[in-house]
Amino acid sequence: MPPDVPEPIPAPVLGSPEPQRRRHWPLHLLRACTVLVLLDTLLQAALAGLFVTGDLDLLAWHAANATVLATLNLAQTAAAVLVWRRLRGPGWPPAASALLAILVWVEHDLGEARVLAGHMPLGMAVFGCATALTYWAFAHRPAAHVPGEAP
Repeated sequence: MPPDVPEPIPAPVLGSPEPQRRRHWPLHLLRACTVLVLLDTLLQAALAGLFVTGDLDLLAWHAANATVLATLNLAQTAAAVLVWRRLRGPGWPPAASALLAILVWVEHDLGEARVLAGHMPLGMAVFGCATALTYWAFAHRPAAHVPGEAP
């Protein structure tokens, strides 16, 4: 080709990562939600720890952040359902996410009732579940082709 003519742009290949990236948006959404839930769970633990060391103002922050954590868990559950339905992922992540949302709700109620004997161990269980779901979301590799969708 002469030097003043630009190289032609190649046509996209069917197996290129761009269409696959668009098709797997529910998994990317789930990954973002799991990271947010995990980080907010860590924030809850930090707020609780700082409150216990004597900063009484942080109890209000801890209580308010419980609502944020519950909302993030609902978003995570919705994202897990999308991965299950749209990408034909396994059914246990939406169930585990829903269970985690229920645990956070129970955790909130135990904290409001000042039942620390249940509130603190349940908080550790919430953190463990959030960690496991985050790990799975990043380790999961969906099928190259989702049945019912054009390649």
